[in-house]
Amino acid sequence: MTSDPYLEMAGHQPNAIGIGGALITMVEPDVGFEHAYNRWYEDDHFYSGATVGPWMFAARRWVATRDLQQLRFPADSPIAQPVTTGCYISTYWMLEGHFDDAVRWGTVAMRDHLYPQGRGFDHRQHVYTAFSTYDFGVVRSDLPYFLPHHTLDHPFQGMVVEVVEPAEGVTREELLRRLRDDMIPGELADSPAAAALAFLPHAQPDSGPVPRVGSAAGAGRNVTLLWFLQADPRSCWSMFLRHGDRVEAAGGRLVFAAPFVPTIPGTDTYVDELR
Repeated sequence: MTSDPYLEMAGHQPNAIGIGGALITMVEPDVGFEHAYNRWYEDDHFYSGATVGPWMFAARRWVATRDLQQLRFPADSPIAQPVTTGCYISTYWMLEGHFDDAVRWGTVAMRDHLYPQGRGFDHRQHVYTAFSTYDFGVVRSDLPYFLPHHTLDHPFQGMVVEVVEPAEGVTREELLRRLRDDMIPGELADSPAAAALAFLPHAQPDSGPVPRVGSAAGAGRNVTLLWFLQADPRSCWSMFLRHGDRVEAAGGRLVFAAPFVPTIPGTDTYVDELR
């Protein structure tokens, strides 16, 4: 009797709903190719390279217009040189218990199938791209029904990406505990931020023909924090300007902070505001 892979996959455990990992990919299209990149990514790659795959259950694209890029800090960030590089970022949630499965599918789909079929895009630079395991999510205490896995489906007005590294003599586990238990709950309280999620970037698998893809800076040591906002990030950026000191008090160093707003699918909104 021939096995049916679709029937087998439907029964593949675990299947409880929760975030197990993420693909977080910040990309800079080459100058002059912004419209072409947006159409390729939105019309094809967002789906064919990720969301049609098994175990990828939520996704959203975000954009940083020129004025949002100018808010980033620190200026000498090791994540992006210059710090304004990387005007698009996409976030994808992978089901808990299937991180390795989703990574394997995504890598093979792009390297062995989409690129050989001419469905790649060479005129782009991966600035901060990594498959990352999920560590924790903290939700503001006045949101009793909101769960971390809702974040990419809720109509948030903005997202802030922060990359944090442990200070000398502090382990990543210690830093994560202090962020989760002390800093983040205090920052969420009475703020426009509804939730903050922490991810641990892994070294990038072999990407074959995909252009200029490397391991996310600090993979194996850094923490990626994603803050989800119920207000335009421009209106509450002062909250994040103090995070350098708050992260330092928690035993870390903030090496990148960048605000984004959601893209509007089916349009080229914001494309002319990138440069």
